[in-house]
Amino acid sequence: MRFISRRRRQPPAVIIVALIDVLIVVLIFLLVTTTFKKNQPALRVSLPESSQAGKPGANENPPLELVIEPNGNLRLGPERKPVALDRLKAELAAAYAKNPKVKLTLSGDKEATWGQMIKIMDAVKESGIKAVSASVMSAGAK
Repeated sequence: MRFISRRRRQPPAVIIVALIDVLIVVLIFLLVTTTFKKNQPALRVSLPESSQAGKPGANENPPLELVIEPNGNLRLGPERKPVALDRLKAELAAAYAKNPKVKLTLSGDKEATWGQMIKIMDAVKESGIKAVSASVMSAGAK
């Protein structure tokens, strides 16, 4: 009887280093070929453009503030000096003469009368000031 000596086969081995190399190449391929999409807003809005628009900056003068108190008294300027309604036109005209680009901000109490607002707007118009805005408080600021 003849015995054949068989060689023992080695169990199959997986070479990890080669697998890692292949995975890195596939990952690089996917990163290079993938197009990245920027986050687009859900609502597209086309904003109007203005040639006069500019960023408010340090070169602008602070607005002249006119405060209307609940009892009807008027206070003008950053120091809030009291001014009478008949003297208001002269004060505003003096501010306009100093700086023709002066801006007026009206801050009025909700109890101020509408008739007084009309008189104030007349004085503003007669003084020559063209830029007038109203200052309001947001509802959550109380």
